[in-house]
Amino acid sequence: MDIHKQAIKKHKEWQGKIEIISRVPMETVEDISIAYTPGVAEPCREIVINKDKVNDYTRKWNTVAIVTDGTAVLGLGDIGPEAGLPVMEGKAVLFKKFGNIDAVPICLGTKDSDEIVQTIVNIAPSFGGINLEDISAPRCFEIERRLNEQLDIPVFHDDQHGTAIVILAALMNSLKIIGKEKEAVSIVINGAGAAAIATAKLLLKTGFRDIVLCDTCGAIYEGRANLNTEKEAISKITNLNTKIGKLRDVIRGTDIFIGLSSGGVLDAEVVSTMNSDAVVFALANPEPEILPQEAERGGARITGTGRTDFKNQINNALVFPGLFRGALDAQAKEISYEMKIAAAHALSGCITEDKLSESYIIPDIFHPDLCKIVAKAVEAEARRAGAAQL
Repeated sequence: MDIHKQAIKKHKEWQGKIEIISRVPMETVEDISIAYTPGVAEPCREIVINKDKVNDYTRKWNTVAIVTDGTAVLGLGDIGPEAGLPVMEGKAVLFKKFGNIDAVPICLGTKDSDEIVQTIVNIAPSFGGINLEDISAPRCFEIERRLNEQLDIPVFHDDQHGTAIVILAALMNSLKIIGKEKEAVSIVINGAGAAAIATAKLLLKTGFRDIVLCDTCGAIYEGRANLNTEKEAISKITNLNTKIGKLRDVIRGTDIFIGLSSGGVLDAEVVSTMNSDAVVFALANPEPEILPQEAERGGARITGTGRTDFKNQINNALVFPGLFRGALDAQAKEISYEMKIAAAHALSGCITEDKLSESYIIPDIFHPDLCKIVAKAVEAEARRAGAAQL
């Protein structure tokens, strides 16, 4: 039985991957009196006097909302909130398994940005953090920005920043192997959606300089026609040499390819035009932009995909449990660029120099200390920068 048939069979058996269970005894009348009425009135009175005590008396401090409108689910696109729910449940399982965080899937029956923002603002008092998920670009940028302005809890669009953090960590270790400096390498990012733009911004923040993004029309450059607001903004800080042309034109003579687009857009012949010791991260799912063996046939020294069945899986699940764990432990008001960079350094540092190799540039999701290492780094940065409320 292949993985797709197994998934259908198991989801039917499970009838959902998550449930809510009680953390307190509920065996006697006294138990009920303390956990519910009349005893529960006392913490309510305390919270009225000091709203911050909600984190002392409830599970808010450890609870994250996973919010989607179902418009950009996996590689399936706009499939709606109901069809997106299995993914959100799966994400909740990962939050609990790796970060011991209680996550609640919330699938919204609207695509209106104003309604989405207002709904999240209205439910925010129940949560310690908001994980935006599978919301299409460019709407996702505006939604996240507005929520960060209005809320005093972390708001994190994982499709953007989780992807960017893991890519940054993988590049840090790749550069150690190929012996090149971040300031000197040239990068092509194929795709110009949420993940691609967030990745370009994070790489620029950390010292990478030469980055060109490509969409279906070719290289993005300042002054190009038909750019949306987000593409126009990124065009002002990337492609500083104004390269023009399709992917196969701009990839020539570059060091790193990052695919955040669609399957099969690259071949070995095109990879062979890159510089020696090329790095190829083909992260489209379920079919990567190029299969690792074909990229290596074209001369790539290091390859990575988003899939579990190939080496070097560059996957958001490596970072978001630890990132939120650290942010929640600090009761951070936001997740800053510095916290994201700290997470990337922690993630790359999980692999010691003696273990680092072309086939092992990023730790496995089951690395025993992965979440703790990332969480501690994020929490420490939040406290250092004064973003922690504790």
